[in-house]
Amino acid sequence: MDEAPDTGNMANTGKAVLPLDHAFEPSEEAADHYINRELSWLAFNARVLAEARNANYPLLERLRFLSISGSNLDEFMMIRVAGLVGQVQRGIERVSIDGRSPSQQLAAIREAVHELNAEQQSNWTELRAELEEAGITIADNARVDPESYAALKTYFLEEIVPVLTPQALDPAHPFPFVANEGAGLLFTLERESDGQQIVEMVLVPSAIPRWVRVPGDKAVYISIERLICRFADHMFPGFTIKGDGAFRVLRDSDIEIEEEAEDLVRTFRSAIQRRRRGQVIQLEMESDFDPVAEEILLEQMASSETTIIKTDGLIGVAGLSQIVEEDRPELKFASYSPRYPERILEHDGDCFSAIREKDIIIHHPYESFEVVVDFLRQAADDPDVVAIKQTLYRAGDQSPVIMALIAAAEEGKSVTAVVELKARFDEEQNLIWASKLERAGVQVIYGFVDWKTHAKVSMVVRREGDSYRTYCHFGTGNYHPITTKIYTDLSYFTADPKLGRDAAKLFNFVTGYVEPRKTGQLAISPIGLREKLYQRIDKEIANAKAGRPSGIWAKLNSLTDKDVIDRLYRASQAGVEIQLVVRGICCLRSGVEGLSENIRVKSIIGRFLEHSRIWAFANGEAFPSFKAKVYITSADAMERNLDRRVEVMVPIRNKTVHDQVLQQVLLANLLDTEQSWEQQSDGTYERAQPGEKPFNCHQYFMTNPSLSGRGGALEAGAVPMLALRKGAA
Repeated sequence: MDEAPDTGNMANTGKAVLPLDHAFEPSEEAADHYINRELSWLAFNARVLAEARNANYPLLERLRFLSISGSNLDEFMMIRVAGLVGQVQRGIERVSIDGRSPSQQLAAIREAVHELNAEQQSNWTELRAELEEAGITIADNARVDPESYAALKTYFLEEIVPVLTPQALDPAHPFPFVANEGAGLLFTLERESDGQQIVEMVLVPSAIPRWVRVPGDKAVYISIERLICRFADHMFPGFTIKGDGAFRVLRDSDIEIEEEAEDLVRTFRSAIQRRRRGQVIQLEMESDFDPVAEEILLEQMASSETTIIKTDGLIGVAGLSQIVEEDRPELKFASYSPRYPERILEHDGDCFSAIREKDIIIHHPYESFEVVVDFLRQAADDPDVVAIKQTLYRAGDQSPVIMALIAAAEEGKSVTAVVELKARFDEEQNLIWASKLERAGVQVIYGFVDWKTHAKVSMVVRREGDSYRTYCHFGTGNYHPITTKIYTDLSYFTADPKLGRDAAKLFNFVTGYVEPRKTGQLAISPIGLREKLYQRIDKEIANAKAGRPSGIWAKLNSLTDKDVIDRLYRASQAGVEIQLVVRGICCLRSGVEGLSENIRVKSIIGRFLEHSRIWAFANGEAFPSFKAKVYITSADAMERNLDRRVEVMVPIRNKTVHDQVLQQVLLANLLDTEQSWEQQSDGTYERAQPGEKPFNCHQYFMTNPSLSGRGGALEAGAVPMLALRKGAA
């Protein structure tokens, strides 16, 4: 590109656009039909970043979006870009869905990454000025008052210097190892006695906070690297500092497990150690880096495959999350406390009694995840419960779910936990949990070597009279105490015997490799979920061709599977109206004449992260209808989810729950205009126009009574009814 695009007015234009044709023209059909997965993800992160300029959000929440963008981009480089680099190095020429080779994708990605980094720095410059106006000062390169200066100097000398280890870079001192996500500084020094020049490296220990808050009532922050530079002369007496520069390293963090691994636990412990020493994927450094030191750094750490980011702004944008925690409630979203489901309260907190009466759907984070924990706690305490089986993908570092399972085992229950060791960046924590569960007497299973167990299922078997009843929880999100407060997900509780039998088959499949030949209700990947989706899409195609009502509505995090996309294209060509809410990656290109003119795609980015997965099919009736087939699932429409993960898709047959999922959760997402981005036929996204009656689905769910609390809430008018807009289906 001859000129850098003007990305400084994204808020004014309502666009968050990254080019989709970086330096390469793929085959005509592939380019016209599909969007590159990696560039689609970068476009998603551009939408996240655009929220940092959203004037409707409080200032610190805008800063939070900037830090999330930085964190997202770091992970993208460590996993997705690292994977492509590995393919290039091994000579793998597998082309992407849009026809690009790995090297062609890398070229396009690097250009887009540089643009995104530049946009992050532009956002930071603006937010920093606004923070100053709001009384939060970033003193990196600014003078501070004498009192603050003295406090910083004392803090540096007493708290920081003891943990720093300057190291000379010369033949007698090997170049030190810099860990993944590690940061450091290089100083070019001149000895005052003889004028000899040396270069010193100071690595920043990961235990030191990224930002130091100056003691006092004023909110004054200085980054750790600027603090070290400001007082570096105290570390190097007898030297004159001629130049300095800060840098940060990202390494290949993907973990590959060979199929013949005999001991998964030992293998993962070793792999986690190797991750810290992976090849350097990105080297981020200040633009005014001292030239002598820069040459040494590049020689020692960079390769032809390393992405070099030079910036005159902030290194490590993700670290801004620390400043977001400043105690300024007026600069953040109004606090929100999730509701506890009234249906459970009406049964005096007895989860089993409430579920026996009727199926329950819980919508997180608007309704408390505590009910899921209480379900397991009650199972642990109930003398009539004989067995608990639980999948654990991500559970966090303080998990009440883990504690409930341990309590159940200590009470003598038969407890089985399927702990997924391959949950990226949670492998180490999951190993810790597995060890604690085993010590408590829980039967811990690690599942398949080459498939991740991503399904979210909890199963409780309870003795009732002369028989046993199975209670199940099926979720679209993880059993994680933190993410359940910010991710929108669905929890479905049922005592349906068919679903109970299917859940038992699922666990037998994971724990004993006993593949279920037939299930009554559940669709399970990788042995039948894909086929179930095909069956439902094909039914809509047949209905459209026969002149009957047809339609497909779905809410997903990602849509990348080529075969599913092609099926949806065929449905569009047959006249099926399709509406998709895809938060992140979407390789489908909507609105293309003759291909997908009947498909609309939107992405919702807002206060909460949309995470639930829902499919709905008209099934021969106009929307909405109880005859519509509605499913919730743990799986996205990605090849990995459908072919290389254990996932479940659950049909919703109870009328009340069916109406809540279809006419409230899914429909509210389709109707949202205030947080939505609409995909254009060229694959770019533009903010939706709010229209005369703006609608914010997050605000709608925060301000309405509990959907799961009262079975007749919809019919009684306690929950405002929604209606699909004319021409939208």
